[in-house]
Amino acid sequence: MTPFGAKLRALRAERGISQKQMAAALGVSAAYLSALEHGRRGAPGWALVQKIIGYFNIIWDDAEELERLAATSDPRVVIDTSGLSPEATRLANLLAEQVRELDAKTILELTERLLAVREQVA
Repeated sequence: MTPFGAKLRALRAERGISQKQMAAALGVSAAYLSALEHGRRGAPGWALVQKIIGYFNIIWDDAEELERLAATSDPRVVIDTSGLSPEATRLANLLAEQVRELDAKTILELTERLLAVREQVA
């Protein structure tokens, strides 16, 4: 499941809405919505995210969060390390190879560390 899929499922559960009901309102199939929630489809497009924001009447920071989650929820990630150091390429390959073996605590620690680095750079 992707971060976007988890959020979408939580929004539906909070409001007691079935996948079938939501899919009909958005003009997509329930199968597509299920695949999106479970991370079996790529990140949704901007237009669909906007429909979801309107459907749930989400505003301001919550809408921005949903847009951010959608943008970072493609289950197939490609990391282009061309032009980077050999160590960067090694890191990218090790992460791709080992991500399925990492426990939740390690994933959280690595995520927090990378987010801290991103904040320092920005």
